[in-house]
Amino acid sequence: MKKPIAIDLFSGCGGLTLGLRQANFRVVGAVEIDPLAVETYQANHPRVILWPRDIRGLPASEVMRKLKLRKGQLDLLAGCPPCQGFSRMRTRNGQRAMRYPHNELIRDFARFVRKLLPKTVMLENVPGLKGHWRFRKFCRMLLRLNYDVNWDVRNAADFGVAQRRQRLIMVASRVGDISLPRRRKVKMTVRDAIRGLPRAGSSGDPIHDFPEYRAPHVRAKIARIPADGGSRTDLPPRDQLPCHRRCTGFKDVYGRMAWDEVAPTITGGCFNPSKGRFLHPYENRAITMREAALLQGFPAKYSFPTGGKQAVAQMIGNALPPPFIRNHARPINARLRRMKRGSRR
Repeated sequence: MKKPIAIDLFSGCGGLTLGLRQANFRVVGAVEIDPLAVETYQANHPRVILWPRDIRGLPASEVMRKLKLRKGQLDLLAGCPPCQGFSRMRTRNGQRAMRYPHNELIRDFARFVRKLLPKTVMLENVPGLKGHWRFRKFCRMLLRLNYDVNWDVRNAADFGVAQRRQRLIMVASRVGDISLPRRRKVKMTVRDAIRGLPRAGSSGDPIHDFPEYRAPHVRAKIARIPADGGSRTDLPPRDQLPCHRRCTGFKDVYGRMAWDEVAPTITGGCFNPSKGRFLHPYENRAITMREAALLQGFPAKYSFPTGGKQAVAQMIGNALPPPFIRNHARPINARLRRMKRGSRR
């Protein structure tokens, strides 16, 4: 039996596509606008037809023609519309909301659903989307099109990812109800994800060898933070910055990851210990970009361009963890295969 086929909208560097492929889907098309993400995606998924352009100007009919798809033929349409506008971090210093026009991209996801009428739909996003009127409108549209809709906010750490990461996942189906998978009891830890890597800086892996520049007093402060989960709050007051002593939030800055626990959420600032608990459990440095990618669930040989540490960190932090997608896509694949077997009898 042929693998079910899927399209990945807003594909980024390919975390969703990789998760779908690991769940035995054949991804035939993708859309992404960011040039660095496009370069990364094409390096790792060269057989997928990619539209490197703004989805707002891309007719769904063009995708259907290129992929030779008829309405109702696609097995899965999946995507994660850019989510900054729905995040709880979207205000400037907690004072006032930022304008974020990409909030509207969920409408383009809906436009593709209406045009392709896929058998199943998967949407992944930040938890803040669940209370937004755009998400409620999207779900109502699916119900009108006779989809069964299931969604939940789930922690990626419960599905084979070595980090805490709360995400909204929604699955819709026109081929019978699809339940979301059960949480796994055994967690992937930081040790499981990054142990065994060669020493950073001389490994031969460009994104593991990005140089780290810190002022001498900052390096000395990092060296004093206790290993394996220690924090700047463990230091005596004289060794803490005045702004850190006054801080009532973001306690994790200049903290170390714990070796036998899951990591904090990997963000675009994961190269900088002033952005969160991004120090290595034992070594006196921030995690490398290869370690960040492994904590996101990418395989060790996944290729990333050397487009500068900050740009690569942003791309990795924005990615969808492949194991999280794999675990939620497997029940979709199983339902589609049961449907196809039944249609042959």
